Amino acid sequence: MLTELKNLGLSEKEAKVYLAALELGSSTVQKIGRKAGVNRATTYVMIESLIKRGLVSSFEQGKKRFFVATHPSQLLRLIKQKEFDIQELKENLEKDLLPQLLSIHNISGDKPRVRFFEGKAGLQAMRDDFLRTTDKQIEAVYPLEDYKTIFSEKENKEYREARKKKNIFVKALYASSKNIELPYKGEHSLSISIPFKQFPLSADITLYNNKVAIASFKKTTPCGIIIENKEIANTLRMIFNLAWENALKYKKIESPAE
Repeated sequence: MLTELKNLGLSEKEAKVYLAALELGSSTVQKIGRKAGVNRATTYVMIESLIKRGLVSSFEQGKKRFFVATHPSQLLRLIKQKEFDIQELKENLEKDLLPQLLSIHNISGDKPRVRFFEGKAGLQAMRDDFLRTTDKQIEAVYPLEDYKTIFSEKENKEYREARKKKNIFVKALYASSKNIELPYKGEHSLSISIPFKQFPLSADITLYNNKVAIASFKKTTPCGIIIENKEIANTLRMIFNLAWENALKYKKIESPAE
């Protein structure tokens, strides 16, 4: 019970004093402190705090002051208060702090901004960043088998649907060691399959806005980075276009693309 009360926001000594008062019924500070194992002065402070929370009330009888724990259902008020506080924090974040943080985040400078991501959750966060692009087209190069080892077909389908919903077109080059063709058909994409023997890709490169995302899909250590720099992104985009023109000789363009 002590742990659960602490989870509700009470300090350890507040929780001890509350449990002691709950068990004793109406009692004096001395008895409550003795039961809780807290000295008298601290017990006074804890009781005053619990009174403010609505968990303890007091009354006078003769020359003595007695304290009694309120009904345990009052603890629900603590949860409601926490919910209210969280909602208030969320609103303040969205209305005030987040715009300020984004303004700092978007400040351009000579030094590229680099972010690192680890694990499947990190690669999913990179995908989410792709979907926030303001570009109408993104470019990608990826190894098909490695891509499928991280994300399930259901997850890939959900990503494609989200991308289509945002009307983001993808132009992609992919390599398959097993000559696997893309199993799905769809709009908002063009792709070219390039020969794996000549181009054994082992990482994914995605270009969007002024960002370059590079990811490794190896099961043991999936990871990635996002580099945010206009010059780097534009230069790699030109290299992609050069590769695209060269890839046209290998195979005709397919319209199912990631």
